Amino acid sequence: MDFSIKSEIPGRRLRIKLSGFVPARDQGPFEAVLRSAPCVCDAKVYPRIGEVALSYCGDAGRERAIAHLASIDEAAIEGMRAEYSFSSAQHSHQLMIDLAWLMGTYLLRRWFVPKPISVVLGLIAYQRFLTEALASLSRARLDVPVLDAAAIGMSLVQFDPKTAGETMFLLRVGETLEDYTQARSEGALVDALLNVAENAQKVEGDLEIEVPLSSLAVGDIVAVRTGMGINIDGQVVHGCAMVNQSSLTGEPLAVERTTGDDVFAGTSVESGEILVRVKSAPNETRLRSIVDLVRSADQYKSRRQATREALADRIVPWNFVLAAGVALATRSMTRTSAALMVDYSCGLKLTSSISVLSAISQSAGSGFTVKGSKYFDAVCDADTIVFDKTGTLTEATPSVAGVLSFDGWNETEVLRLSACLEEHFPHPVARAVVRAAADRGLDHRERHAEVEYIVAHGIASSLDGKRVVIGSEHFVAGDEGVKIGPDQKQLIARETEGFSPLYLAVDGELVGVLAIEDPLKDGVCQAVEELRALGFKRVVMLTGDNERTARRVAEEAGVTEWRADLLPEDKHAYVQRLKNEGCKVVMVGDGVNDAPALALSDVGIAMGQGTAVAKEVADITLTDGDLSSIVALVKLSRALVRRMDRSFTQVMVCNSIFMLLGILGVVMPQTSSLLHNATTIGLSLSAGRRYRV
Repeated sequence: MDFSIKSEIPGRRLRIKLSGFVPARDQGPFEAVLRSAPCVCDAKVYPRIGEVALSYCGDAGRERAIAHLASIDEAAIEGMRAEYSFSSAQHSHQLMIDLAWLMGTYLLRRWFVPKPISVVLGLIAYQRFLTEALASLSRARLDVPVLDAAAIGMSLVQFDPKTAGETMFLLRVGETLEDYTQARSEGALVDALLNVAENAQKVEGDLEIEVPLSSLAVGDIVAVRTGMGINIDGQVVHGCAMVNQSSLTGEPLAVERTTGDDVFAGTSVESGEILVRVKSAPNETRLRSIVDLVRSADQYKSRRQATREALADRIVPWNFVLAAGVALATRSMTRTSAALMVDYSCGLKLTSSISVLSAISQSAGSGFTVKGSKYFDAVCDADTIVFDKTGTLTEATPSVAGVLSFDGWNETEVLRLSACLEEHFPHPVARAVVRAAADRGLDHRERHAEVEYIVAHGIASSLDGKRVVIGSEHFVAGDEGVKIGPDQKQLIARETEGFSPLYLAVDGELVGVLAIEDPLKDGVCQAVEELRALGFKRVVMLTGDNERTARRVAEEAGVTEWRADLLPEDKHAYVQRLKNEGCKVVMVGDGVNDAPALALSDVGIAMGQGTAVAKEVADITLTDGDLSSIVALVKLSRALVRRMDRSFTQVMVCNSIFMLLGILGVVMPQTSSLLHNATTIGLSLSAGRRYRV
């Protein structure tokens, strides 16, 4: 195995960078092989970032540990795999260690430690609960830590260290199991998101090739252009671009980044083109971004989830009111503590959180990623869905069906210049033009000056001092004032019937038109039909294309409501109108021109192959561009709402019963607490089950 030493604490620890990555499923066996050497005290493998943290024994142990690591091969891992048993990787292993430690220390103190010493140890253990309670009280909050500290304190006041010890033991076991359940759900989500493919444009000499992000190494050069995302941390080595860093800084305005400036994963290029040198391992960068996404899910809680978690906190003071009532009515400290030993907060918060994490994890494996539970809620409530046309309802890989030439130009010249202009932009139509030129073997080396991309209109540049424009008829004829004669219009209409025309003009004269064939995606008709069956009252298509092409696509897709010849502001205005009418709107798009409408809608869904700007403002991204994923998303959203409603009822009913049994003296407070913790874990595990959609 090849590797390099990344960092070292002399005489203690090595941080080692592996040249190849260890699959996550082999983490346990690999660690077991490493630890099998006497010279290795401890070892931790981080398969996602390809690193090992290794502790060695003694000065001589360093060289022996390094030699041992170098000797590990696939056969050694395979041999250990047969002996190594694991379920949820290291989480389950750590859980068993934590529970064994809690159980062992509790039994030792109870069986072998004299009562006076046991009292002292109990008071020391109580300090943690008391500190947390005082911290809550200092913020004027009556919450679960205050409940726990009060219940334990009542036992200590009665000089009953045995009961206090039992209570603290049960509470710590409950906390450990809840932490494990939460970590397990978050881990499953991180793994699901890491399995979503992500690519980059790697520059090798004069060539630019699309490669998996995981194959990049430090020092590689990556090209990023208008509308594309930056998915690595690096330094700009050439070019200039306006970079949107709102995901990192919260600043809505793009900032200029040029040679020597640093750029970061998770940002996107609004305009311009840069070459970026990779500065840190892409897998490590991506893992960081995903973990940040998981941690920030709290910012996007649904109204339903937030309300129930707030209710959980508001119930706690009533526990104290109930306990005071029980104390006055029964004069029993035991029954009073029963009102404090059971709370609703943990169950409500944990089941809600895990239900959402499970839904996000399942969505990542089903072809869409969701930023938080509020968007599941919004999809569940939506009654109107709006689609962009190009790259959303139609294929993401359109093609050039024909080329018309005018004003003394030939088809080859028209296609070569068109490709020269379009190669800078990631839109599906631009890729189609570049691909058509490549298929004909046309060399379209840049002869023009700086290219200006005019969102949803087209591209403007200069050639030999003449203004060159390419784009829609609205842009070329309307905005640029290019004259199109009656005979030309008739010819264009006849030759591009059923296609999307792309106009090319030089110095105010029309020199060519490209007919773009944009076939409907497979399964679109079925998806539209299923969405109507799921209760969507209005299914709308918006496009910047001409009315003739829009009508053809709408009829093929089964969409009865559509608008053509729209600019980005027109799409934004149309979505605003729908919202003013009381519609709950889901907007689906893939381009820079869809970004305003995506941001305005109740839920914005971006196609995975679309521009990074669209995905930045969207709330949900379809990773594979398959519209059947939207149907699955709607079903999953409704299943999540049903599960959260069911979990809420179960938590309230079960905990109320356990509290009542304790207050009536049917069971001891410790027993009701045990039942409460066991039920919370059971309901949380149930909340983490796979949804049936």
